[in-house]
Order: sequence, then structure tokens, then C-alpha cells
Amino acid sequence: MAKVTDLVQALVEPLCAQQGVSLWDVEYTKEAGQWFLRVFIDKQDGLTIDDCEGVSRPLSALLDEHDPIEGSYVLEVGSAGADRALKKPEHFTAYMGAAVDVKLYRPKDGSKEWTGSLVDYQGGDVTLRINDAEVVFSKSDVALVRLHLEF
Repeated sequence: MAKVTDLVQALVEPLCAQQGVSLWDVEYTKEAGQWFLRVFIDKQDGLTIDDCEGVSRPLSALLDEHDPIEGSYVLEVGSAGADRALKKPEHFTAYMGAAVDVKLYRPKDGSKEWTGSLVDYQGGDVTLRINDAEVVFSKSDVALVRLHLEF
């Protein structure tokens, strides 16, 4: 049986194209006993609340019609965010050279959090340039990669 996220992605991608936005990610997760279906979208010149609503309303109707999820859940459609998580190969490709934060499951050289410029992504392994050196983080060690925000 297909994953819920894959089924929802197939439903929402055409809606995103119709609305002039791109689909960034779909998450289906349980928090505090409640299931959440989160659809993250993006737009070149920035999202508006109308963009989110333009995807949310027809997606809600499609989900009711196709019923790919058993039980109740909360549907949320929103921006991928300025500090968006990079999960798919195309995410990494789009942000080559950008500053990213890498969080690890266990420390490497005494640290579980690293920040540097993204220079490579191969088979899940992430390479950053940090202080003129390249550091490779293996897929099995990487918990999360996000765009870095400078304050």
C-alpha cells in the first residue's frame, strides 16, 4: 500500500500547478494524540495567505472525495519557511552554495550541530564547506538539514 504522503502528493501537485505555487513537502505526523497532514508550498516571489487558501480548499475537497487517510486529522497548508528543511535531492540541488545547518544524531568532533556552505549532496551524504575545509556528514548520521538564518 502506498504511503499517505505519496497519495496526498499525487493529489496536491496538480492543484499547486493550477495555483502558481510549487509543492515543497508533505508530512503526515502524530502530535499529542492528533494526526496532522501538513502540506508545505513555495512561490518564487513569496506566498500569501490567498495562495495557501487556494491550495487548501480544493485539496480538502479532493481528500474528502478520495479518502486516502483513515480516521480524523488536521489539514494544514503553509509556507515551507525561510529556514526550510532540505529533504529531497532537488532541494539540495536548488540550494547548492547556500548556508545550511546540519543537525546530527550523535556528535562529530564534539558537536551535534554544524553550519556551513552546502557544496555537495550524494546519496544522502551532505558535504559542507566550513572554514575553508570540506566536512562530509554521512546519511546515517544526519538528523536534519535546514537553510541557515542569520540574525
